[in-house]
Amino acid sequence: MTYKPVPLPDRVQLSPDMSLAKLRDFRDYMRRRHSVRDFADTPVSREVIETCIEVAGTAPSGANQQPWHFVVIGDPAMKARIRKAAEEEEQAFYAGGGGDEWLAALEPVGTGPDKPHLTIAPWLIVVFAQRYGLSGGEKRKHYYVPESVGIACGMLIAAIHHAGLVTLTHTPNPMRFLNELCGRPVNEKPVMILPVGLPADDAVVPEIAKRKKPLGEILSVF
Repeated sequence: MTYKPVPLPDRVQLSPDMSLAKLRDFRDYMRRRHSVRDFADTPVSREVIETCIEVAGTAPSGANQQPWHFVVIGDPAMKARIRKAAEEEEQAFYAGGGGDEWLAALEPVGTGPDKPHLTIAPWLIVVFAQRYGLSGGEKRKHYYVPESVGIACGMLIAAIHHAGLVTLTHTPNPMRFLNELCGRPVNEKPVMILPVGLPADDAVVPEIAKRKKPLGEILSVF
């Protein structure tokens, strides 16, 4: 393929005042996003989930290679298999495999080896990063894969919040069992599991999760 420029197809520019007003509204809405572990089993339409994936698919990526694949799982039996495999890995992690420093860092978050959200949430989204492409049996190098997939995941999480749903970034370690369970090829690496749904009536979040660094700690201006 060769470079072929086309006119900018969309323009979304706003007046300075409108830009700032809309941005502040968006900031305030995103501040209401929380990582949730307590899900209701209320059904969520497949169309909503697929639309969230479409949003993620618009993310920028190195050389526009879009090195990601999303597996959406609603089947209860498959969710149960994923939970069983994930909890086996988590048992080893929390039994000491994660190391004292990591486990101490997690203590205020209140996590543990039991992962009921993997079966209670109506949907699981498993994110895979394509470490290299496969075309006709030949490998094709992909560029900036972690960065590209990270951007897509951020946009996916924002889309889930925009849909009025909640999610959680779940990263059992190691995660290679997900390739077999999800039927994904060897060139793909599982990155995370996102349970998606509505929060339970008695859902809670750790108090520490409400503590975000102030702007002065995360911003430098020259």
